[in-house]
Amino acid sequence: MCGIAGLVTLDREDSRPGHRDLALAMARALRHRGPDGFGVYRDGGVTLSHARLSIIDAEGGWQPMASHDGSVVICFNGEIFNYVELKRDLEARGHVFRTKSDTEVLLHAYLEHGIALFERLNGQFAFVVFDKREDRLVFCRDRAGILPLFYTVHDRVLRFASEVKALFVDKDVPRAFSPAGLEETLTFWAPLAPTTPFAGVHQVPPGAVAVLERGRDREPRVVSRHLPAFPTSRRARDAGDDALVRSRLSAASTIRLRADVPVGSYLSGGLDSTIVAALVARRGDVSLSTFSVEFADREFDETPFQEAATKHLGTKHASVRCTDADIARVLPDVVWHAEAPLLRTAPAPLLVLSRLVRESGYRVVLTGEGADEVFAGYDLFREDKVRRFWARQPQSKCRPQLLLRLYPYLARSPVAQVEMAKAFFGRNLSATDDPFYSHRPRWETTSRIQMMLAETVRAAAPTGGGAARLEARLPADFARYSPLAKAQWLEMETLLSGYLLSSQGDRMLMASSVEGRFPFLDPDVLDLAPALADEQKLFGLDEKHILKRATADLVPDQIRSRQKQPYRAPVARPFFSASAPEWVAEVTSPEAIAAAGLWSPQAVASLVAKCKRTGGDKMSNTDEMAICAILSTQLLHRDLLAAGRDPDTGARTGDRLGVDVDRTEDSALRTW
Repeated sequence: MCGIAGLVTLDREDSRPGHRDLALAMARALRHRGPDGFGVYRDGGVTLSHARLSIIDAEGGWQPMASHDGSVVICFNGEIFNYVELKRDLEARGHVFRTKSDTEVLLHAYLEHGIALFERLNGQFAFVVFDKREDRLVFCRDRAGILPLFYTVHDRVLRFASEVKALFVDKDVPRAFSPAGLEETLTFWAPLAPTTPFAGVHQVPPGAVAVLERGRDREPRVVSRHLPAFPTSRRARDAGDDALVRSRLSAASTIRLRADVPVGSYLSGGLDSTIVAALVARRGDVSLSTFSVEFADREFDETPFQEAATKHLGTKHASVRCTDADIARVLPDVVWHAEAPLLRTAPAPLLVLSRLVRESGYRVVLTGEGADEVFAGYDLFREDKVRRFWARQPQSKCRPQLLLRLYPYLARSPVAQVEMAKAFFGRNLSATDDPFYSHRPRWETTSRIQMMLAETVRAAAPTGGGAARLEARLPADFARYSPLAKAQWLEMETLLSGYLLSSQGDRMLMASSVEGRFPFLDPDVLDLAPALADEQKLFGLDEKHILKRATADLVPDQIRSRQKQPYRAPVARPFFSASAPEWVAEVTSPEAIAAAGLWSPQAVASLVAKCKRTGGDKMSNTDEMAICAILSTQLLHRDLLAAGRDPDTGARTGDRLGVDVDRTEDSALRTW
């Protein structure tokens, strides 16, 4: 994967000078995403730039890339996995190719199909097309939202980039938090696209195609969007589904091996990553290397399962141990790359892990991310089922006992005692018609953190709240979805792209110039999973039931039969031990809190005192989320908004400029 950036004057007659150097500086700010070289293209009021991570066709795939006649130029971040098949079809239609890159295939696919090309792509991508014939730009993201694409408009100039820090390279762009973005983050864990945590900065929604016509549009307007879709009628269980699931996952894993560099795989010790690694390892023509993170704290460590998986699969394995001190040490880097408030420290060990991958000589890894959303793996889905079962007989003493089977991995589980569980999960128990019934307990718990915000910030948030804004965008037939389908849709729309694939996925990987690939988010898998009967995914309280059946011969029994344990990391404790780094006290000082203006000084002082008193240990989930939110937003303010850590935008010795075209000065398009 790579980094893209650019500037577009909204008025056709406006072709201000200087954008070429600024666009190149923006690309250099994304050097971690593309350390292999840069490219820049300028034509009047449109300037595109690119930071390249070479995965396919290292010599031929330089960008920005233009069509033969120069009428269409593309700036592309990602991979098109089915580029081989697309190229074959395009050649049959008369297209002639100069390179072996998937970028050129994407460019020709646009020439052939226009914006309808989206439905033909199997990949993970965020790209911008400058179509000179129509004087328009097309912005596109893959349907799962794996790769990011941000934009902002200021002084009649649109800037776009793979990361917000590249937008802020332009010192004219205002820097401030968005009250709506903060409110949504402190409800859903991430803002709802197109909202971001930053005022005036937007993101192209996952699965969207947006168009900007110069001289007409003030910003990109979404013309189509692919949303998760579930059937509105139940279908019978089909014995043939196991083979179909297995076949599609195998194909999804195999096609993601397409690269001109070695491909490794993450291996957490859980079901999902083990399945992906097994599907690759069993091929016989691949010598697979796997990578994992270990924890010193046994509550979070999965080392025995990782060892069982590597022994079963026979992979070459490397792991890195992550301590509390490591988490505290790297969190400023984590926040710098995530560019978002965080309620958990889980991204931190993944940053450490990505560094191990890069140091091991790999720049591509497969992961099991997405399986829990697609095949209903989370305890949240089981929780919803238990609550609905209980709601049918609210006075039952037996039914709430099922709550004890949830969250067995949490040391401070909300179901540790039946009476506590009944009090927590029994709130609004009978409101089963609520479209957000499955998620209300989580959202209400998280949103309590908002009470710690400064009054001015709370007052500036839009009325109605994020849940009301989300309800307005539900599918027309959402009410006819099954309860499980509703819960899955909400999880995909609120958490998958905005947090899991961003803060824990793309950003932590690309911080080390590593590309992650996600077989469970293959379009064919995403089309199949919603069509499966609910009991195929959640059979009783057995999560991912069909996935376990379909891959029974690939996974050790020790892993297949283990209780679900989602990936987690210590939250508050790393920042309040005797060896806590100096930055913690710095960003939580009264002066820093006042300078940022986000949080109530009294509320922060009280929580910090509590953390110091307990050493950050054995705190409630709400307190842990709150302190993580405070630390991360304060780091964002210090490093990104107050420009305490500007990205390196200068040229370095050995930098390669693979494309440098300025058609404003030279009407003859250079060949590259």
